[in-house]
Amino acid sequence: MSKGLLIVTGGSRGIGAATAIKAAAEGWDVAVNYARDAQAADRVALRVREAGQKAITVQGDMNEEADILRLFQTAEAELGPVKGLVNSAGTTGMGTRVEDMSADAMRGVINLNVIGLMLCSREAVRRMSTKNGGTGGRIVNLASAASRLGGPNEFVHYAASKGAVDSFTLGLSREVAAEGILVNAVSPGMIDTEIHASAGLPDRAVNAVPNIPIRRVGQPEEVADVIVWLLGDASTYCAGAIVDVTGGR
Repeated sequence: MSKGLLIVTGGSRGIGAATAIKAAAEGWDVAVNYARDAQAADRVALRVREAGQKAITVQGDMNEEADILRLFQTAEAELGPVKGLVNSAGTTGMGTRVEDMSADAMRGVINLNVIGLMLCSREAVRRMSTKNGGTGGRIVNLASAASRLGGPNEFVHYAASKGAVDSFTLGLSREVAAEGILVNAVSPGMIDTEIHASAGLPDRAVNAVPNIPIRRVGQPEEVADVIVWLLGDASTYCAGAIVDVTGGR
């Protein structure tokens, strides 16, 4: 029996892909959102189907409100009412000091990591809230340990965006908890994904190991385990939680 529709933004790679696959193993049907790599999204959807659940892929730029609306409309038309949302789409931007950042670089990070996440959450609340005739649901946001570490000399703009995610998670959770929606976040530390290479720093994760108490980088599946736990029946008293998955950092 399906737990219902889970929308995973940025679901074609990294933590989003691992979450979609893990969620399928726990009984979720999954709408895998992707921005560019259709083949990667198809591979994730195949893994979901191999787990016995339904899956679709939906291209969409989570910077664009029209794409976000289309994602929700398409997903629900194909897989039924949305019961879960994982806001995994995000970017670090390119690594640089603040004094060298352009306004466009700053806006690019804030627009995707904050505004896009907020718009996706808005659409989920409109559908899930018992006040609006829904039956409740779960929202899990991807935060980051950067929000408290600050990202100096590399990703201060990214860290600031994730600080906003922390605040939004706390505020929204208190706004909608009585309407059947549990909103939480997972805050990863240094995780072994391609996001570092995309930022122009392919060795960043390995170089961080001496500063991680566990003395290794994390894997996307380790973050996905916590996200899926927050989507499940064992976390029914969690609202506004921001769970660190950082190896102790």
